[in-house]
Amino acid sequence: MNDDQSEFSPLRKVALLACLLSVAADQPQWGERYTRNMVSSETGLPDCFDPATGTNVKWSAALGTETYSTPIVAGGRVLIGTNNETPRDPQHTGDRGVLMCFDERDGRFCWQLVCHKITTSPFWDWPRDGMCSPATVESNRVYMVTNRGEVLCLDLYAKKTTLTEEDAFWRFDIIKECGVRQHDSAHCSILIHGRFLYINTSNGLDDAHKTIPSPDAPSLIVLDKTTGKLLARDNENIGPNIFHSTWSSPALGEAGGRPLVFFCGGNGIVYAFETVTLKKVWQYDPDPAAPKENVHSYIRNRKVSPSNIKSMPVFHNGRLYVTGGGDVWWGKNEAWLKCVDAATGVEQWSYPLERHCMSTPAIAGGLLFVADCGQKLHCVDAATGAPHWTHETGGDMWSSPLVADGKVYIGTRRGDFQILAASKEKKLLCSVKPGGPIHATATAANGVIYVATMKRLFAISAGCVSAPTSTSITGAPQAR
Repeated sequence: MNDDQSEFSPLRKVALLACLLSVAADQPQWGERYTRNMVSSETGLPDCFDPATGTNVKWSAALGTETYSTPIVAGGRVLIGTNNETPRDPQHTGDRGVLMCFDERDGRFCWQLVCHKITTSPFWDWPRDGMCSPATVESNRVYMVTNRGEVLCLDLYAKKTTLTEEDAFWRFDIIKECGVRQHDSAHCSILIHGRFLYINTSNGLDDAHKTIPSPDAPSLIVLDKTTGKLLARDNENIGPNIFHSTWSSPALGEAGGRPLVFFCGGNGIVYAFETVTLKKVWQYDPDPAAPKENVHSYIRNRKVSPSNIKSMPVFHNGRLYVTGGGDVWWGKNEAWLKCVDAATGVEQWSYPLERHCMSTPAIAGGLLFVADCGQKLHCVDAATGAPHWTHETGGDMWSSPLVADGKVYIGTRRGDFQILAASKEKKLLCSVKPGGPIHATATAANGVIYVATMKRLFAISAGCVSAPTSTSITGAPQAR
């Protein structure tokens, strides 16, 4: 694709201007810009919806059959990763990773990126998992880590309906260029700061879950966003002690008078790096009593094991909030929420969670909300870690809570989507079953909440009534 031809048509200029004017209300990356806080300043959002009747449903769109990626909204487009079990292009059938792009106004399908699966073994690119990484958008550029571990720079306003890797402005192969052994899937939400892209590599275990095949490969890299050139990598020797894989995306905040990149390694250690160079400033071990040698001998041990971190660190008011604990598939039944000083890495407080945790915290109004695989949503004091309440959701949660307009939005793997008041007193506003398991975090943008089940994407807006979907609905909203 010729970069010069892609930018300067009159139509493209109008679309780009609209993108720039609306960016304040868009949600161009997963979580709040830089900090990764799961909050939004949107207002006027609904406290209930019902796909069975179409109440407060602006539109909905069919996805594949497995969707783990969080929707991203920017420049009039909605982007979400899924699989290819319901192909939209007869020339691209079979198991694929897919990034779908819809029109924000009405859910009209705009284009899709389709990538072949890695066929080395299932443990490189798990069958039918699709494209697990959320996109990150800046201006008219889409930055994406595909299921094949390639970083792509795409045109947000692509004219073709089906794109492949060849249609990218540039691409960087993490596996080839960095010697990474990707495990299960690539999962990364790219962080943009200036002209730099910060990317976790998904380096991890072998098929037998006994060793790290690429112990010297980086866990965090920096690329130039204009060229895709590799500029820096971490040098912390994280690889040998990765317990499963490296799926936590980086955050950024100003602490100690300078911007720092915060990163949670697959070895369960939290790092603060200088920007660009990735020179280490400090490191923090949230689980110092955990095994530090021969870590893979503890695979399948539900009582004693190393910890790892799958959620993103959140920077807020000079502090860093991190969840972690035993691996959900292979580790101990223990999890926690930690708060540390972002300038020094010194722990401020600790709060116990249940079993395992995949959830990134949401912090607003002095309250912190976090979900776990023990089927609980927790509300704690962000300053002290003192508990306010817990809520039994009825299902374990891999998604993160979203706080917006005084409400908490959260979905469960059982298929329940619940809305609660974001307050010190627990109040359930709505519980609905949109038609399947929910792994993606809800997104708020331009007065709309986006909720993705495994098979369908819903745009939820107050006062809208659409035609009922054909999705199987097994429950109705309950106002309390």
